[in-house]
Amino acid sequence: MKRSRLLVCSAMAGAVGLLAQPSADHHLHLLRSSTTPPPGFALNARELVRQMDDAGIRRGVVLSIAYQFGNPFRPTVANEYARVKAENDWTASQTAVYPDRLVAFCGVNPLKDYALREIDRCARHPGLRRGLKLHFGNSDVELDKPGHVAQMRRVFAAANRHRMAIVVHVRPNIDHGRAWGEKQARIFLESVLPEAKDIVVQIAHLASAGRYEDAGVDKALGVFVDAIVARDPRMNRVYFDVSVAEWESRKEQLQRQLRAIGMERLLYASDSPPPSAWKAFRQLPLSEGELNRIETNVAPYLR
Repeated sequence: MKRSRLLVCSAMAGAVGLLAQPSADHHLHLLRSSTTPPPGFALNARELVRQMDDAGIRRGVVLSIAYQFGNPFRPTVANEYARVKAENDWTASQTAVYPDRLVAFCGVNPLKDYALREIDRCARHPGLRRGLKLHFGNSDVELDKPGHVAQMRRVFAAANRHRMAIVVHVRPNIDHGRAWGEKQARIFLESVLPEAKDIVVQIAHLASAGRYEDAGVDKALGVFVDAIVARDPRMNRVYFDVSVAEWESRKEQLQRQLRAIGMERLLYASDSPPPSAWKAFRQLPLSEGELNRIETNVAPYLR
């Protein structure tokens, strides 16, 4: 039977239901720059599209990992900025092969002295101007440091000026002792986010690094949840992607926070091979109707 966006799933109470497959995956990567890519990850666009077909996903957002060349937790590389530009351009060239399926986002370590220059360059690039990927953990951004906050304000203002959506891995590197919790999330909400008032900001992994059970994640996410409930205008264009795992020990808390955020703000995302990620997503502690709603959401920057 020909694959479509509707998949006949298991019967419930004797009836066969229809399960909506994700309209779009809002968090994908190509890992050609990695020396040891994890098993199953796509090395090029052709492989990624095949994986998306296996999961019944029509469109995907490919987030450049160019920021890894400026990762302070990795060995330094020669000609760093040239490597960053080349990686961003390669990502754009890959997605250009499937323009009706894939969109590329520019990636950069926002603390680097070339960050604003690269954002300006990406904004002029027809294959990268749609959006910007920032990874606070792999860039060692610490929101407790005023200098870092000032630079994040400049970076978010630049993206806003160019009308580039932002996907941000906002949790810092807690494995290296960086703090993450209510204090840091509030700094982001009050001091950084206002610079992006005209664009979509997508907070990756529900403000985690993919593991909801990490220390401080529920408290950090709670800051954003409280702001949504209070109808804080700074949250008007903020979305969250649900590429998250290891939540079982905090199942009830996660369920409450997801429902307080609202299904309309939640975006399907994998950050891993799409077929396996979709199966994991279906285990989240939500109703069938809520899961279906998330699966059919499409971010404004893809419409």
